[in-house]
Amino acid sequence: MRAENSATRPTSIAVTAPTDAPGGTAAATAARPALRGTIQAALGVAAFSLTFPATAWGLEGFGPWSLVAVRSVLAALIAGGCLLALRVPLPARRHWAGLAVVAAGVVLGFPLLTTLALRTSTTAHAAVVVGLLPLTTALFSALRVGTRPSRTFWLAALAGAAAVVAFTVQQSGGALTTADLYLFGALLVCAAGYTEGGRLARVMPGWHVIGWALVLCLPLTLPAAAVALSSEPMQLTWHGVTGLLWVAAGSQFLGLVVWYRGMAAIGIPKASQLQLAQPLLTLVWSVLLLGEHLTVAAPLTAAAVLVCIAVTQRARG
Repeated sequence: MRAENSATRPTSIAVTAPTDAPGGTAAATAARPALRGTIQAALGVAAFSLTFPATAWGLEGFGPWSLVAVRSVLAALIAGGCLLALRVPLPARRHWAGLAVVAAGVVLGFPLLTTLALRTSTTAHAAVVVGLLPLTTALFSALRVGTRPSRTFWLAALAGAAAVVAFTVQQSGGALTTADLYLFGALLVCAAGYTEGGRLARVMPGWHVIGWALVLCLPLTLPAAAVALSSEPMQLTWHGVTGLLWVAAGSQFLGLVVWYRGMAAIGIPKASQLQLAQPLLTLVWSVLLLGEHLTVAAPLTAAAVLVCIAVTQRARG
């Protein structure tokens, strides 16, 4: 009966076929979320690219522990205010473990380790972390979420990471510093936080993910801020306050909101490869805001990275 019924309904087939045709509304509708997700992830990368220069500014007025603790408290107050104003319910119990990973990696671990590194490292050298982050995030995603990108994807990702690492190491003179342990530790914890946050953003809005992660850290960051501010010297300079406000509102909250939304829309591996452009953006900001100088290798590396990004976005992932 079912086979016979299918045969006697030619009109239903005729109606759906034009919709799925090339240029049809179905294809256009399916493409819009991917484009929107790519734009959101790119906005997150742009926000993150200012993190290191803003941290360098913040360190002009605050100690490293004060800067990290206060930025987390301010970001948590912004996020908590939004959650309360919109009456967002508490996450389901099964999501709290994932939120704890996001909190440990993105809210606490990465800001603390990179801030400690930037006391003795230049922003160019610290950009090595961001250069390796897309590849590390893709590896964490394969292990945690079960994604299986193609061989082309991996080759392009490795090539892009190699280009960024070569450029940033050359910028720092090729010398390893004591800050490298902080930087590699930050790389690992941030990749774990990004992966878990991207997974959670599939089942809840991206801003809920970072919002609840920030609020979850308040019992730690609030007393830590009080202790740090009382024990470290503080000088309220224009650079210091501006850097603090950016890393709190821009990097710690708004940037992660659009970043997690983008990852949920286009997938963790593809979104992570957009970060290959982040070190180069950071170096541009470093020239404009910190007065650092770039070599002629910058445009060559930028071209290589953009090619790698184009390949990874087209590769199956």
